[in-house]
Amino acid sequence: MTTQSGSGEARYPAPFLSSVMQIEPQWIDYNGHLNMAYYNVMFDRAIDELRLMLGIGPAYLKTHNNSTFTAECHVRYLREIHLGDPAQVSVYVLAADEKRLHTFEELRHAQEGWLSATSEQVTLHVDMGLRKTAPFPSDIRVTIDAVARAHAMVTRPEGIGRAIAMPSK
Repeated sequence: MTTQSGSGEARYPAPFLSSVMQIEPQWIDYNGHLNMAYYNVMFDRAIDELRLMLGIGPAYLKTHNNSTFTAECHVRYLREIHLGDPAQVSVYVLAADEKRLHTFEELRHAQEGWLSATSEQVTLHVDMGLRKTAPFPSDIRVTIDAVARAHAMVTRPEGIGRAIAMPSK
């Protein structure tokens, strides 16, 4: 789904969809499924694609000496995914402020559509010279805000804001 505001804003996919990724053989653990660490690799690759759309990818680091760091991440493993399974990540920009992005990602089987895992993250904008958080430049913030508005128009996926806890009896 793409959205466009009445003001002629650029179109942004809602949610953002990564390219289709393949599970790599070295990522399979002794249980015969994707090792937990590589779910984060796949989520990170999808977030990198989103960063390119937002204008805060590798070129941004070179031109502005700013980047982003993950401050917090919560992953849920819901269904095994295996070697040979194509995967795609949906990324929802839930919120943003002058220095942070709050995103939620869903990793799905790219052909069958079933949900394998989710990740919820808070990312910080960082001045690399100072190694401290810093506000996004205004032009970047305009893009981030437009994407967040587009993503606010779609149904929120289940699992946002979940905390780790033992099941109640």
